[in-house]
Amino acid sequence: MKALPRLLMATALAATPALFPAAVAAEDLIVGFTLDADTLDPANHRKRETETIIRNLYDGLLTRDANMLVVPELAESITQISPTEYDFKIRSGVKFHDGSTLTAEDVKFTLDRITVENAMGGQTSPRQGLMGPVASVDVTAPDTVRITLKEPWPILPAMLPNQQIVSKAFVESVGNEGLATQVNGTGPFKLVEWRKGDAIIMERFDDYYGGAADIPPVDKACVDRVIFKIIPESASRVAALLAGEVHIINELPAFSISQVESNDGTQVMTVNGTRSFFIAMNMEGEHFDDVKVRQAAAMAIDKQLIIDKILGGNAAPIDGILSPDAFGASELPKVGYDPEKAKALLAEAGFPDGIDVTMDTEGAFKDTAEAIASMLTNAGIRTTVMVGEGAQLSDKWRTKGAPKSGDMYFTSWGNGSLDPFDIFTPTHKTNDRGNSAGYANPELDAILDAAAVELDVEKRRAMYRDAEMMINADQPYVYLWVPKDIYGVSKRVTGWQPSADSRINLHDACLN
Repeated sequence: MKALPRLLMATALAATPALFPAAVAAEDLIVGFTLDADTLDPANHRKRETETIIRNLYDGLLTRDANMLVVPELAESITQISPTEYDFKIRSGVKFHDGSTLTAEDVKFTLDRITVENAMGGQTSPRQGLMGPVASVDVTAPDTVRITLKEPWPILPAMLPNQQIVSKAFVESVGNEGLATQVNGTGPFKLVEWRKGDAIIMERFDDYYGGAADIPPVDKACVDRVIFKIIPESASRVAALLAGEVHIINELPAFSISQVESNDGTQVMTVNGTRSFFIAMNMEGEHFDDVKVRQAAAMAIDKQLIIDKILGGNAAPIDGILSPDAFGASELPKVGYDPEKAKALLAEAGFPDGIDVTMDTEGAFKDTAEAIASMLTNAGIRTTVMVGEGAQLSDKWRTKGAPKSGDMYFTSWGNGSLDPFDIFTPTHKTNDRGNSAGYANPELDAILDAAAVELDVEKRRAMYRDAEMMINADQPYVYLWVPKDIYGVSKRVTGWQPSADSRINLHDACLN
């Protein structure tokens, strides 16, 4: 097992000199990043990696500090007028990259583009669901925007850091298609070039207003240029870091931690993650409509062994969908690892000779999925891993209301807000967009709907406790773990720390 990573590393090290063109300057801050952006339009994606790139080019009304506290950014202040009305005073003097001034009309235009049906040239923004029950966005004064909700929705401020503000005039000039590849933001960096599949190059925006007042230093960016270099292969990213070709890499594999730590010029930085990993079991299929089969699958997997041996101990086990750090997370009954009990449950369900299934996953998780498959097979659930591309698997498993065609799906869902609404509802409410198990429970639906609008914090917490107990018993998914986000970082980098929402905010990062 140890020889293979060494071989991969040696091969990658030999290849790294070709990764970068001669035009890269010594003072450029380079991030070795797993995935290219899907688009540069802040309103037309649902991928965290895309948002990480975009948020260095655009700012939002609110943002989060490294401790996940929501603070004003383009908004100077936020005032809750009533349970359904919020006023945002817009900071004065903020410039877009083309030199024009940010106005309240730009904010209204941006939020209308996200929340109004068909507002993007006949298309509805895929981020509409992140804005909940917004009824209207109105400019009530030259520097004030009011968001009115259809019903109370206490997590509106927690969701607003996910939305970046665009220039109304720029969008009307270049159109929706133009915004996919061109940028006119208010962020600390402006776009120089997007070499699709290779690199996104940015340079410091010298007229930057300084960023959130609560996140010092409030100033323009420290470095002249930033490059997101797309390096999907883990071994190649690690090799580039060790060779000094890049300064930060995301998704550092656990098996490479000791190598990065023992290297004189690099270090490992971690932060508690917000992405829950789980296995969806197709409850519309021939096997997993029986809770005994679903319980057998959960009992077949030694989560702690995988966390220790494959993830290097860098994850927290979960028995429901919520991260231990999320609002409303509860101590839940543990399923426990018991392959013999799993076999007995299969027999009780009418499968004394076991069952044969396939488990879909993306290529990045193939090794972990195969370890899980081996455990399942040992307990009588003979599992073959099928690797697919992310968009294809989303179409197969997450097309809203469509029948499921697979057996199992090893996947994850991010919860950057650390509020249950952002993860519980999409993955468990009947026919919702992330409900890849095909789970349908009207009683749970009612709890989730009520919790979304409950203003009493303790009542809301209790509702999610009830919801977690319900899914813990029904077991529509095998709930696995929430991994830490692990970064490899050059010791030349100062002023930067990782954030639990996976944002690589380079505003304050310096190179020495």
